[in-house]
Amino acid sequence: MSKKVWSMCAGLLGLAALTLCAIPANAQMQEVKPKPPMYTYVANWQIPREHWPDIESTTAPADGALQKAFDDGTLVGFGSDTALVHTLDGSTHDTWWSSMSMAGLIKALEKARAATDPHSVTFNSAKHWDDVFVSHYYNWKPGSFKGAYTSVSMYKLKADAPDDALKNLSEHLVVPLLEKQLAAGTILEYEIDVQAVHTTTPGLFFIVYLTPTPEGIDTVQAAIRDSVKDHPLGIQAFGSVTDFTAHRDELDKSDGIYK
Repeated sequence: MSKKVWSMCAGLLGLAALTLCAIPANAQMQEVKPKPPMYTYVANWQIPREHWPDIESTTAPADGALQKAFDDGTLVGFGSDTALVHTLDGSTHDTWWSSMSMAGLIKALEKARAATDPHSVTFNSAKHWDDVFVSHYYNWKPGSFKGAYTSVSMYKLKADAPDDALKNLSEHLVVPLLEKQLAAGTILEYEIDVQAVHTTTPGLFFIVYLTPTPEGIDTVQAAIRDSVKDHPLGIQAFGSVTDFTAHRDELDKSDGIYK
């Protein structure tokens, strides 16, 4: 679940911008309420290219520890991502896991670290950083996935945005569209994240969705474009509360499982 890249112009065709821009009136009538917090830990790695073939064997011990934490109910999901769109300072790979408590997240972290070889050449040659996120808006289809695609778009709320700006955007705009895509089988999972541990500037939020095929990305974008035709002024509402200069995207190839 590392976090996903289009320009502003292309973003008008992408999920993060247009999901917030325009949702059909009937979808907006769907009642959406925040869920109990779901926490996600993301271990990010910028691994030199010569070590990419070693990733699977290097992460296998930690994956085994995360599988045990998943089996005993500590985790509700875990997996890994490989970046498809690389940036100069971004990650090439990540491992993530989600729990319904910070305690569960930390217990899984300690197990994963204990299982990892501290002398690993692959990891010791890499740049590394971690993120901890929390979401109150999420849903998924249970089961495993392999070779899926994760799209994550990052935005920042303006300093003068109302305290309930993200809540309103999520409940009235983002979630109804993503729920429709989930029900149709176009996507397997979605979440709207903020940082639970602020390692960067506060005010960031992330819109994430997982699709099993590349065609799913096109399907989601087409649904968003159709919505925009019906509600061309919706982008103004989005722009009124966000600083678009902070917008960034990621696109990853993903393996994982949800309970």
